[in-house]
Amino acid sequence: MVTTIDCEYVMPNVAAAYLLHCGEKACFIDNNTNHAVPLLLKALKENAFKPEDVAYIIITHVHLDHAGATGVLLQHCPNATVVAHPRAAPHVIDPSRLVQSAQSVYGEAEFQKLYGEIQAVPESRVYIPADGEVLKVGDTELQFIYTRGHANHHFVILDRKTNSIFTGDSFGIAYPMLQHGNRPFLFASTSPTDFDAAEARLTYDKIVATGAARAYPTHFGAWSDLPAGHKMLSEHMTQIEKIYDALKTASTGSAEPYAYARSAIETWFAGQLSERGITLTSTEQQMLGMDIDLNAQGLVFAAARARKKASK
Repeated sequence: MVTTIDCEYVMPNVAAAYLLHCGEKACFIDNNTNHAVPLLLKALKENAFKPEDVAYIIITHVHLDHAGATGVLLQHCPNATVVAHPRAAPHVIDPSRLVQSAQSVYGEAEFQKLYGEIQAVPESRVYIPADGEVLKVGDTELQFIYTRGHANHHFVILDRKTNSIFTGDSFGIAYPMLQHGNRPFLFASTSPTDFDAAEARLTYDKIVATGAARAYPTHFGAWSDLPAGHKMLSEHMTQIEKIYDALKTASTGSAEPYAYARSAIETWFAGQLSERGITLTSTEQQMLGMDIDLNAQGLVFAAARARKKASK
């Protein structure tokens, strides 16, 4: 059984954590920010678990809307071990660089408002699974599959009991607010700093090849038609690559790179929403605008890195 926990990040139905029922044991998959910890502990109690029953706190990757509460949550779960990708684990053990980077973007006051105080995790309580490794937990088995494209320190988790796969940001974003039209909608995340279109496509293939019956993206809730999601994400990636290629070759006309990228992404989204009959409230538009902004930043960053590499 899987319990979806709304972490109420920015607004409802934006970021989830998942409580995985493993017989007498429980696992959290992603945990959002420190502000979500009371909601996670409440979900444990409502599902007849105690904090002592949590075997693993698993993070798909270390971005703070997925893993910001790891240290604080661990303090409440005395028997839990944190499971992280080998490239994510160092930032869980010593989050100082992660915090400095995020504070440089948001400013210290806004960072505290969004995330609170990021707590370090003792190295002795961190486990790093190999790519493809299967971990026995209670009455189920969890398989960890490394998935680049969104982040180089990302993995997904296949729960063999429920045949569900927890995809973090590697199989798109599927906000409930985007499912109100005549066709379901999910889109790829290209936020900084590790966007790689080729790796993202490989990741979509890997996820569908597991044969999972449903995916659980962190943003947000169950997605039941993986082949349709694969097709949608692949088509979106084709549009993304056109924008990226223009940025990489500096063929954006007179437009500044970020302005060009944001405008192109906004135009694509407007067409998709119109085609699907999706109407957003002003608050929902603002939320989607944050994603558009991050996606534009990610493409600009990746294109600049590619240009620098080509000039050497």
